[in-house]
Amino acid sequence: MTASPHPGQASDPGDLKDLRRDVEETVDVAVERGRGFAAAARSHALNFAESRKGEAARSVSDIADTLRDNGKTFDDRPNVKAFFDSAAEGLDDLAGSIESRSFNELYEDAEAFARRSPVAVAVATFAAGLLLARFVKSSGERQIDADHGRGRE
Repeated sequence: MTASPHPGQASDPGDLKDLRRDVEETVDVAVERGRGFAAAARSHALNFAESRKGEAARSVSDIADTLRDNGKTFDDRPNVKAFFDSAAEGLDDLAGSIESRSFNELYEDAEAFARRSPVAVAVATFAAGLLLARFVKSSGERQIDADHGRGRE
């Protein structure tokens, strides 16, 4: 048996073909398992989103009820009350749409809206960020006040 001219190299071209075939089979198996894993992960995510859809619809409906209740304080101003009622009606429609449509349909609609109105999406994202920042800041201040109140006792 002759030693191979370079360490780590196969001495026979047939060995290289076998090695190449083994590597290709391993890659094929890895790709197939990766596809299966991705499909399972996507399916799990869609099932989770579908299960949470009802909660999202209820939350939107609750916001509509709150708007409607707040609008009642403006009975003496019909234009302002009409604004609150109209906004509440729109939110009720959104809640119904969330409940009755699949997650894929909702996602496709949101994506289409984002493509049609990127400025509106940017403004809404900015506004949501500001609201979230204010919420976090006020929650932190309340926690600090509570901590200081406990320290004085």
